[in-house]
Amino acid sequence: MDLSWGARCAGAVYLALSFCVVALGVVLQIIRWWPWCGCHVCRAYMTGSWARAYTNLCDWYAHLLRESPTETIDVHVLGCTVTANPANVEHMLKVGFDNFPKGKPFAALLGDLLGGGIFNVDGDAWSHQRKMASFELGSVAVRSHAYKIVAQEVETRLMPILAGGADGGLVIDLQDVFRRFAFDTICKISFGLDPGCLEQGMPVSEAAVAFDTATRLSAIRALAVSPLLWKMKRMLNVGTERELKKAIKVVDGLAVAMIRERRKQGVASAKRNDLLSRFMASAREVGEEDRFLRDIVVSFLLAGRDTISSGLTTLFMFLSKNPAVAAAMRAETGSRRPVTYEHLKGLHYTHAVIHENLRLFPPVQFDSKFCAAADVLPDGTYVGAGSRVMYHPYAMGRMPSIWGADCEAFRPERWLTGPGGAFAPVSLYKYPVFQAGLRVCLGKELAVTEMKAVSVAVVRAFDVEVVGENACAPKFAPGLTASLSGGLPVRVMRRV
Repeated sequence: MDLSWGARCAGAVYLALSFCVVALGVVLQIIRWWPWCGCHVCRAYMTGSWARAYTNLCDWYAHLLRESPTETIDVHVLGCTVTANPANVEHMLKVGFDNFPKGKPFAALLGDLLGGGIFNVDGDAWSHQRKMASFELGSVAVRSHAYKIVAQEVETRLMPILAGGADGGLVIDLQDVFRRFAFDTICKISFGLDPGCLEQGMPVSEAAVAFDTATRLSAIRALAVSPLLWKMKRMLNVGTERELKKAIKVVDGLAVAMIRERRKQGVASAKRNDLLSRFMASAREVGEEDRFLRDIVVSFLLAGRDTISSGLTTLFMFLSKNPAVAAAMRAETGSRRPVTYEHLKGLHYTHAVIHENLRLFPPVQFDSKFCAAADVLPDGTYVGAGSRVMYHPYAMGRMPSIWGADCEAFRPERWLTGPGGAFAPVSLYKYPVFQAGLRVCLGKELAVTEMKAVSVAVVRAFDVEVVGENACAPKFAPGLTASLSGGLPVRVMRRV
């Protein structure tokens, strides 16, 4: 069949552009291999030789930061300064806050997924959403509503799934279970909808799979040797960018369906405690558009689903290796059934266990800012205008200068230094797991409470044994939040 002149021209242009993408990739790869910077850090990064000694990139960074006298390093080929120095973190997140925004490069990287959501904007847009979120998440009604949902999800779905695995002698991917659990709970809490991911039979949720794909591929963009590569692929709609576009389309459909359902049911009722209803009422008052609500939905999914599942997964990896810690948690909770919200608040040892796990395995391993105007960090490091500056919670949890010589040991007791052995928090600039300063996480209390509720229920009823490679040395998969490559296979055994 003969093609029209227009069709032949379009095909020729497409082929030419595809060739340009391939050529650009080859050139950029050559540039990556070429030793433009002779320092050992850049050479190791460019050649990938760091992987000979370290399973994860974050572990290599932690090593470099421990070795640095200032606890700060420069990765020249990335135009990036990386720090684990608490004084620098305080300078970025508090003292010099206005000079260290998220920045346009970060916004472009995640813009297709997060849009103009709170995690991807600066200035007035961020301030407006922050005020709205602070008001809603600070509500006693919202917190009470959230805890009831978590308790119900634990009792009616999570525990039966684990009991079925124990009775059947099955190996369960606990990371997958916690992802499903967190997806269900965040959808109920934030949107008043139930996707049913953790129902018996573990149904596959197209929306949950698409969200996983979208976050993974958005993070992979940051690994490109140049942003030109992924932007060109996006323009041509090829490769990972084509897959990302399809995944985001499904996520968009989920968000639109949630907004439409809420409008159908009405959002003005005083009985509506889900966050979407409250945001919709606020948005209507100030004349916001649907795109704003869509970005709110995606932001809450990211904050409430991935971070919770990541924290719970690594927690049970630790408890499997430290049965004495699980026993101490059981002793603290006693035999009270059910565990109430007030009872949870008094569990200081369990609180310490949660924080110790997050110290060593924070769900967000690093966070980047961009320096608007040239600055000098408190440790004397010069940062040029437009440079990327990264603080590294994962590395900070492994710094002897912050946590002592046993910094790599899992020891919850390090947190129990208050009166009578009560939990004693440290400065968030030493422990920026929930960020710090003006951007400190508004959902911190809800997140910790949810992790405490799950961990207490599980350790009282079951023993969990990790099997497979991640039982020894965890390997992380690419993503916006930390997740274990290959999941966390476990055997679950009922306690007598």
